[in-house]
Amino acid sequence: MLPTPYVAYLRVYEPIETFSEHDRSYWNIRTNTVTSSRAEQVSSLKRVIEFQDSSNLEDGAHFIENDGHYFVAPWSTARRCWSALNEVKSSFPKPVVEFFVPRKLEEILNMNSQTYERRIPHVLSETWMIPPRWFALFEPQERVRGKNSYGAFTIVRTRLELAKQRCIKSHQIVRQAFGPGPVEEELVQLLNWLNVFDTRSLVELDYGGLALYVESSLKSNGEAGIEADSSIEDVLKSLEGLAAGDGALAGSGYERLITRWRRVASFEQAM
Repeated sequence: MLPTPYVAYLRVYEPIETFSEHDRSYWNIRTNTVTSSRAEQVSSLKRVIEFQDSSNLEDGAHFIENDGHYFVAPWSTARRCWSALNEVKSSFPKPVVEFFVPRKLEEILNMNSQTYERRIPHVLSETWMIPPRWFALFEPQERVRGKNSYGAFTIVRTRLELAKQRCIKSHQIVRQAFGPGPVEEELVQLLNWLNVFDTRSLVELDYGGLALYVESSLKSNGEAGIEADSSIEDVLKSLEGLAAGDGALAGSGYERLITRWRRVASFEQAM
């Protein structure tokens, strides 16, 4: 079992030469010790159990090699902690927030807020679900899935330029079908995030530990496990229906997707 089995990730890997010499030197020395998803998850779990000043930690990174070139997705731990803090503060009354967020941590993160605002994280994460808009960035043939030592896994990877083209197309379809609104705005925000990075970059969707729950949910529903997951196909079908003005086609793809991920999300209540 992975240390944080309820988290999925969307990552952008930039060419290693786009980073500073200091970062490249640090990562090259520690390639074998700080680049795995498990290492990041262990670090995250430790911060849940015991307070750590993430702003002063040497951060890790994920590496992949493609056609003889190295690509890097830094963990961006401090920036993501700061972003998560703001989400919590906007979601709960201040007296409630104080029970969950150590005052010392809030002070440290707020002290560096101007620095964090200028940094764009290479990694987005979601718990207990994957936003439909993430699937819209990919095609089924870009998906790799199966079983490893931790259980079921699914990883989907494509070129940044392809992901951006698909995001733009999805936005156009959604806006034409529904007009301005929350779904359309979420696609705009996703595209703005992708636009920050080097055009040679790669984009990766990693189900993380959620693949374990997808596998269990599909099997309990009489399906073949992770190999039966058709989330990308369902989103593409829904978009195809919207583009053609076919409400039945659009609805069938979306309903299949949402039903599957509601079953996955229900595991949270069983924890």
